Amino acid sequence: MAKRDYYEVLGVQKNSSKDEIKKAYRKLALQYHPDKNPDDKKAEEKFKEATEAYDVLADDQKKAAYDQFGFAGVEGMGGGHTWSNFRGFEDIFGEGGFSSIFENFFGGGFGRTRGGSHVRQGANLRYDVEIPFKDAVFGTKVEIQYSHNEACNTCNGAGTTDGSGKKTCPTCRGSGQIRHSQGFFSVATTCHHCHGEGSIIEKPCKDCGGSGTQKKRQKIMVTIPAGVENGKRVVIPKQGDVGPNGGPAGDLYVFIRVKPHEYFERQSYDLYCAVPISVSQAALGADIHVTTLDSKTIKVKVPSGVQNGKMLRIRDEGVPWGSQRGNLYIKLMVQIPEKLSRRGKELLEEFAKVEGQNDSPKPIPLSQLGDV
Repeated sequence: MAKRDYYEVLGVQKNSSKDEIKKAYRKLALQYHPDKNPDDKKAEEKFKEATEAYDVLADDQKKAAYDQFGFAGVEGMGGGHTWSNFRGFEDIFGEGGFSSIFENFFGGGFGRTRGGSHVRQGANLRYDVEIPFKDAVFGTKVEIQYSHNEACNTCNGAGTTDGSGKKTCPTCRGSGQIRHSQGFFSVATTCHHCHGEGSIIEKPCKDCGGSGTQKKRQKIMVTIPAGVENGKRVVIPKQGDVGPNGGPAGDLYVFIRVKPHEYFERQSYDLYCAVPISVSQAALGADIHVTTLDSKTIKVKVPSGVQNGKMLRIRDEGVPWGSQRGNLYIKLMVQIPEKLSRRGKELLEEFAKVEGQNDSPKPIPLSQLGDV
């Protein structure tokens, strides 16, 4: 694949200043650095390409040769690019190179320190709870019991025996990381000796083994808001695991599973149910009484001549939504009697003679079927 012009790679002009070239490269390096794009080959290639372009354009001698002869002019001028020999890297990102800038810009690294030890937030926890359909619609409170890490009572989260302390890890010298050169890249891994803490405990607490935390069970009451949907979650701040070395606690994520209802189902903020009516009610019309999800009894007027499957809308009887509520849709199901009394059969036969019957029905256009 042909190389792109170095000026095009960095997005600068031939008359750009060194500061402009450095600024353009810094932006690309932050965007495509391998630490920010793990296992992304395209990002890796773009990073290599930008680094090579900067290595040439930031050097007056190489830049002059490139401007006059193109790529041929810089061949054999020390164009190999590794972390160890790329002279401009710390100049761009400051002491510590990219790692320090990456942590400041993108939240990498281990966070603040306390007493020479790295302090990390504790783990977030997940708890699954199943609630009835009605409780999901109108809201409820549920008590849950779960285990999480709390600060050790013996050492108050310090992880050390009384009177003892911590010393700087001799392997990583307090950084919590060990860097390894792998060809073009320098890869940082967590120190295996201190497990990223940057320090080691000389006399660990006997009760927590030096972790500063203990596993405990607790009960809490969780408020489930009205209108919560199946699969949604409720976040309880600071109820996850406490972090090591006195780090803040993570959060507790309560995931909601909603049990299906026998008679009602939900679509967004609307509720749906089906109720049976008789042939005579469908033909003549009637007032029927329907029980809603919240156990109210409401009177519903069935219009005369209603067809099987017709939907009737009842406003503001659906799922609560702030200060509003969705609607309740009632599907009318006309029930045909499986057995008729002698008198009922006589009346239907008389009805058929009076009203007539369609012995040669034609298909009904689908556009006329409405809600079925």
